[in-house]
Amino acid sequence: MKRFDGNPILKPIGAHEWESRAVFNSASILLDGKIHLLYRALGNDNISRVGYATTTDGFHIDERLPNPVFTPVVNAENAGCEDPRLTLLDDSLQMTYVAFGQYAYHRVYQVALTSISTSGFLDRKWQWGQRKLCLPGIRNKDAVVFPKRINGEYVMFLRFAPDICIARSSDLELWYKLKFVMGPRLDSWDSYVIGSTGTPIELNEGWLFIYHGVNYSKVYSLGVALLDKKNPEQVIYRCKDPILTPEKDYERFGKVPNVVFSCGNVLLDDKVLVYYGGADSVLCVATYDLSELLPKK
Repeated sequence: MKRFDGNPILKPIGAHEWESRAVFNSASILLDGKIHLLYRALGNDNISRVGYATTTDGFHIDERLPNPVFTPVVNAENAGCEDPRLTLLDDSLQMTYVAFGQYAYHRVYQVALTSISTSGFLDRKWQWGQRKLCLPGIRNKDAVVFPKRINGEYVMFLRFAPDICIARSSDLELWYKLKFVMGPRLDSWDSYVIGSTGTPIELNEGWLFIYHGVNYSKVYSLGVALLDKKNPEQVIYRCKDPILTPEKDYERFGKVPNVVFSCGNVLLDDKVLVYYGGADSVLCVATYDLSELLPKK
């Protein structure tokens, strides 16, 4: 993968208390000629909120709002809203995120889902819909919704450590038919745990799915798989080697060292732009020619 020479593209802003410590793990969506980024931000209180920025060319930031656009409001997320992922469905954007809740004796992370109208999003009217826990009371994360119904059902990937699993829904509220999709591989770069990144990309060949993997040295890398178009729980191809692994200082040193972790990718002019957090501290971008990500026949 080719890293942008200007990485990182977003850094913390000390004068903004809510994003003074780290900015990373951004959702991304191409709308109205711009790539919109919803990134995770950490402030002095160690609570994650979501910030907003835009880029026209995919690399240089055109605008960055001074205030968060999504903050914790319910008890299940009182310790933070983490790792947003965006999917366009019809005339609305569905956003999955990790609801991190602090209770008397323990902390719980759960997958949550909310939505916003496309017009409201573009007009910066941050009127988010109901916040729903997809599988209440069950610890899971790394959830992403597919950008279309498959066989009449909504489809979501999520992680029950250490595996990536699939769930389906008829209404985006009740999720069922949970099933294993992919797991770690022994003696590999993804030997410890794996999880989803951004929204799968529909191609003629199938669903292009970028995922993260962790080895037993706790090094986070990115890989790619190709999924069956009509049955995405069927893995057609899975890369042997990672497409991106920590090498640069901004990936090796930070809040959590040796991490490249993505929540968003965009297909732009036959190039896949992958937005990723470096060392859980800064936001970066790297690109790959689409043809190079597909398995060779």
